[in-house]
Amino acid sequence: MNSQAKTYQDDQAIQKKRWAILVILNIFTFMSTLDASIVNIALPVISKNLNLPIAKTEWVVSSYLIAICTLILFFGKLGDIVGKIRIFKIGTIIFIIGSLFCGLSHNLALLVISRLVQALGSSMTMANSQGIITEIFPARERGKALGLIGTFVSLGSIAGPSLGGLLISAFGWEYIFWVNVPIGVIAIAFGWRMLPKDMTFVKATIDSAGTLLFILFIISLFAGLLLGQQAGYQDYRIVTAFIISAISLVVFLVVESKKAEPMLHLSLFKNPLFSLSILCGFLMFVANFCFNIIAPFYTQNILHLSPMSAGLLLMLFPITMAIVAPLSGAWSDKIGSELLTFIGLIVMVIAQIGLANLGDESSIILVGLYVAMLGLGSGLFQSPNNSLVMSTVPKFQLGIAGSVNALIRNLGMVVGISAATTTLFSVMSARAGYRVTGLIANRPDIFIEGMHTVFIGSASICLICAALTGWRLYKAKVSFRHH
Repeated sequence: MNSQAKTYQDDQAIQKKRWAILVILNIFTFMSTLDASIVNIALPVISKNLNLPIAKTEWVVSSYLIAICTLILFFGKLGDIVGKIRIFKIGTIIFIIGSLFCGLSHNLALLVISRLVQALGSSMTMANSQGIITEIFPARERGKALGLIGTFVSLGSIAGPSLGGLLISAFGWEYIFWVNVPIGVIAIAFGWRMLPKDMTFVKATIDSAGTLLFILFIISLFAGLLLGQQAGYQDYRIVTAFIISAISLVVFLVVESKKAEPMLHLSLFKNPLFSLSILCGFLMFVANFCFNIIAPFYTQNILHLSPMSAGLLLMLFPITMAIVAPLSGAWSDKIGSELLTFIGLIVMVIAQIGLANLGDESSIILVGLYVAMLGLGSGLFQSPNNSLVMSTVPKFQLGIAGSVNALIRNLGMVVGISAATTTLFSVMSARAGYRVTGLIANRPDIFIEGMHTVFIGSASICLICAALTGWRLYKAKVSFRHH
């Protein structure tokens, strides 16, 4: 049999299994994004069990996100060179080992090290899953397939608080990590038989200067953002961290623009559609994570719901999103992505304005309505936007484009958490007349004022995105008329 016929047969075999392959990729996508958000709800329990102040336990969340952001572009590039599926497979094993050790850790140092192992595996799977899908699926189904990955990403990042609450109440904090082990082993057992061999490789070398500069940029940026909340942003060490971060970013961009084989092809950003879609994706995650960090405090401390009831109320976000996102992915294949992203953002603006008007007497039904509307808007936006990002790049850059998309998502999460907590505490401090870094007993009014400011901020972010996507929609219509 000649090689052309064999390639055709292989391709046919892959096409038959493509939806099953998507399920395997989605299981790991869900687990690795879930592990970024599930820990938040466990922090009070972990800090009690390990006798730590809450500020120190924050590192259990932050170390995971920082490691993913520093490594994800590297593994996207490596996937393009040695094979996306190979990197994905290795990542799944490392992630499961990390999860096992997280649950066995009985002090902070061990727990953070185990989280770093988990993040190493996570970044290998995250960086390559979108590229694998774009390679396997034909163009007519790509929106639907990327939409489903987008759904699982968002489900993982949003379902954390509610799912974590249920696991902790029933079994204990260790099980938020251990739950990954059996699911991961089953996914590997089925998945490795399903996943095909890698088909596209890029002849290139690893860009070590770019990689190191990027790591320096991310670590100094995060150190500034996270430590600034505790020490205050006027502290000279925090200011120094931000200066180092800015300088390393500039040097990184200069180095990358001159290299023949850079870690990040800056030419990707010359495409205005790619850049705009990436920017909107980033701002969307910032807005959603403002909600993610504030909502558990509001529902439990102001509305006095139990962790279980609060978890179930907040579940309306991921449930609505899970229903809407696959539909909007399929619609985007038919009617184009621009209109759907615009409608989704308008719905989100309305929901955020609603959240900015809630108080300590607000009805649960009204809160639930706004939470569900946020899920609806996110679902309409997420899948078509992912499809726009991935459809604008050439095949040999799919790995790096997917990892840029995943990097932006994780950066959005961290910036959203930092922006929300910084805004909340500075408004509360101004009202209270002294420095506040937590809730004040018997003063819900002070928290609510801070919360309103945060939600007005996130509504403004969504409004900026809506304006940008409105412009993108107008451009698409104009170019369609000319054709």
